[in-house]
This record gives sequence, structure tokens and C-alpha cells, in this order.
Amino acid sequence: MEEDQAAATKKVYLAINILLLAIGNCGGPLIMRLYFLRGGKRIWLSCWLETLAWPLLLLPLLAAYTRRAAGESTPIVLMRPRVILAAAAIGTMTGFDDYMYAYGVARLPISTSALVIATQLAFTAGFAFVLVRQRFTAYTVNAVVLLTLGAVVLGLHSSGDRPEGETSREYLMGFFLTLAAAALYGLILPLVELTYKRAKQALTYTLVLEIQVVICFFATVVLTVGMIVNKDFQAISREAKEYELGETKYYVVLVGIAIFWQCFFLGAIGVIFYSSSLLSGIVITCLLPVTELLAVVFYHEKFQAEKGISLFLSIWGFVSYFYGDIKHNIMMKKKQHKDDNVQTEETQLADQTCIP
Repeated sequence: MEEDQAAATKKVYLAINILLLAIGNCGGPLIMRLYFLRGGKRIWLSCWLETLAWPLLLLPLLAAYTRRAAGESTPIVLMRPRVILAAAAIGTMTGFDDYMYAYGVARLPISTSALVIATQLAFTAGFAFVLVRQRFTAYTVNAVVLLTLGAVVLGLHSSGDRPEGETSREYLMGFFLTLAAAALYGLILPLVELTYKRAKQALTYTLVLEIQVVICFFATVVLTVGMIVNKDFQAISREAKEYELGETKYYVVLVGIAIFWQCFFLGAIGVIFYSSSLLSGIVITCLLPVTELLAVVFYHEKFQAEKGISLFLSIWGFVSYFYGDIKHNIMMKKKQHKDDNVQTEETQLADQTCIP
């Protein structure tokens, strides 16, 4: 009974984190693209905002510490040094990943960059297999192949949706940096899961939040250096005055970028904690059609035939993965049920043998 209740609670928390991931994954790219469409030009500023809202996580951590302190004496920080070092390394990688992704958003239509990011699942699956021994099935492999083919189709016919006034070199640079960002984040997700597995301490959601704070802090440090070198801090007030939507809405957009992306990162690590890095990658990919649709509706982006083919392959890959996962779970339940019946019969037979 207690196990069933714990499983149900876990599913609820998993659903909450999937919702956070959905909000961030759909809203983050859209509002970041709005920044660039209406006159924003600072790439370092836009990616700096992706992790800037990490201090918001200190509020639930403070509440968790207050509850712990009400009982026995407890350390302020649960993380051990090895976990802090691992989170710092992942945070540094995240900073560079954020820059490459922001560059892609600045150069590519949302519908294009979203489809390129779909290749992240292939990288996540590959790295998850190597780093955390993720289980693979024929359906998983099929999903990875389909998603990769979708990105290849898009890449071969990518020039048709190049924004007006943008050179071919800038467009291709945006395309390949977005692809590199997908590959790097495909590595980061399994690395987070590996950090959880090798933490060598009790893994709680409070510890997960602490790890996220360290990751975002170091990512922000990396991006702050870029901001200083590129002199973006001095340009903020000037850009705000020239922004097409007005100065006030300029700052609203910046705040929105920070909040949406913090939802994304918080949801991603939560899904990894309650499930796996592969599921986190799957959720990110399956939200692709929603992001595509919103980009077409709000920004009137073109949706050529090659994007339709790529989208179809992406959805097919997503359905293939979940069909295989559901089929595997059904088989495992049948096997477990059969094993339980055999064990029950053996127990009954043993009891009968013991009767004088």
C-alpha cells in the first residue's frame, strides 16, 4: 500500500516537472525570438538571461533548510565537494551551450531552430547509453534515426526560410551552432543523471535543487564574462530606448526570458530526478509540434514542405519511442505477474509438503 502511494506521489511530481519543462521549452524560444525580432541584437545578453533567474531557487531551499533546522542540527548545504565540482563543470558547459543556442535563435526562425534542436534526442540517447547504461530497444533506435533524418532533410533545404537581410554565412552559422548546442545539451542531460547516480549520498529533491543552483551559477558566471567583454551591460539602456515595443516592454521581455528558461532548466532536472535523462530529452522533443505551431501563429513564419517532412519524421520518432516503451512495460508487468504466480505456487507446494 505504501509502495503504491509512493509511486503515485512520484508520478504527480513527475507530471509537475514535465509541465514546468513544457512551459519553459515552448515559451523560452518564443520570447527570446521576440527579443530579436523587435530590435534586440545582443546575443550575450539573451543567453545570459537563460540562467540569470537562479536566485529564485534559493526560496524553496531556504524553506527546506528551515524545516530541517527545526529538528536536529543540519548543514546548510547538503552537497558534498565532489558533487559541487561536478555541478560546476556541468554549469560551465551549460554556459557555452546557452551561447550557441542563443546565436541560433537570433539567426533562425523558431520553426527551423526547433526542428534542429530535435536532434538533441539522438545525442541524449547515445550519451545516456554510454554514461548511464540506458536501456535501448529497436523502437528507441528507430526514434533516434527518424529524428536525425528529420534534421538532415531540414539542413539540405534550409536556405528557403532565411530571414530577410541575413547573409547565407550568418544563417549557416546559426544552423550549425544550434546543432552543436543540441549535441552539447544531449551530453549535459546524461551527465546530470550520472552526477545523481554517483553522488554517494542520499538523493533528495532538495539536493537536486542545490545542484541546479550551482549549475546555473557557473553558467551565469561564464556568460557574465562574455557580457563584460562584449560590453553588453553598457548597451542595455540604449537598446531599451530603441526597442520597437517600447522601453517598458523591453524589460518585460528580458524578465520573461529569464523566468521561462528557469522553468525549462528546473523542469529538465526534475524529470531526470523522477525518471531519466532520456525521458527529459523525449519530452523536449515531443513539445516540438507545439513550438512549431506557436511560431507560425504568433510570428507568421513560413512552413515549407521540407519542414513538414521533418516534423512528420520527428512525430513518427516520438510515437515510435513511446510505443516501444509502453510495449516493454506491458511485457515486464506480465513477466512480473508470471513470476509472482510461480513463486506463490512454489510456496503453497512447500507448505503442503511440510504438513505431517
